Amino acid sequence: MNKIIPSFEEAVADIPDGASIALNNWGLAGGPQNLILALREQGTKDLTIITQNFMYTPFPEEVVVMPFMLLPQMKKLIAGFFAAASRYAYTTNLPAEFVEMEKVLEKEVIGHGNFVARLQAGARGMGPFYSPVGIGTVVEEGREKRTFDGKEYILLTPLQPDFAFVRADKADKYGNLTYNGTCRCLNPVLAMAGKTTIVEVDELVEPGQLHPDEIVTPAAFVDRIVVNEPGARGSYEYTMKKLHEMLSIPEVRGAVIGQAKQMVKEEGDN
Repeated sequence: MNKIIPSFEEAVADIPDGASIALNNWGLAGGPQNLILALREQGTKDLTIITQNFMYTPFPEEVVVMPFMLLPQMKKLIAGFFAAASRYAYTTNLPAEFVEMEKVLEKEVIGHGNFVARLQAGARGMGPFYSPVGIGTVVEEGREKRTFDGKEYILLTPLQPDFAFVRADKADKYGNLTYNGTCRCLNPVLAMAGKTTIVEVDELVEPGQLHPDEIVTPAAFVDRIVVNEPGARGSYEYTMKKLHEMLSIPEVRGAVIGQAKQMVKEEGDN
């Protein structure tokens, strides 16, 4: 079975309106930037985006592409962490319409631990399960609670997204994947949980060139592979180059420092 797709646009072409899509987002590390862009250009609507972090970035898409850019096409967010765009508006040129869109977006924010556990349950084909994390917080609102051995738990359901966008370092033509350092992040569990897994990869090798000990995601979990051009958007070299260029601009440095100061202040106020 040939899993190699010629372009990112072709790889996402059959994603329908209303689909759920899981993807890794931890800043610059391990995000499927080109797949996100292709989906945005396609204009698919009413999406449910499943990602561990959802926040605005002051950097333009020439530097880094993040799930926040899909906000105009989203219906619902399921996340471990959510930072309201309005908190960054004073330091950036954040479009006002994005702030308004975010206000009406359906959100399910459950903390990183519960988020990963739900994906792992989906990857393993498990049913609903109980977790003590979130008791006494907004996470428990609207959820079934039970007590076991004197301790309260909330009921959580598995996450099995229609599509998973995965970022990997290398793939062989069968679809076995390796990852580079912290870019591994949530990508392996996303690949297992998704009903259809689409991989953005830097290098394609022949079967047998990857040592079995290197392989993190077996080919059985991979449906489509798109190979990025060397040094192109999303590659380590491209991202680091653009990041250094942007940080050399005083206005950008000031925006980043301003965000950091505001977040520290808010943490102190809490």
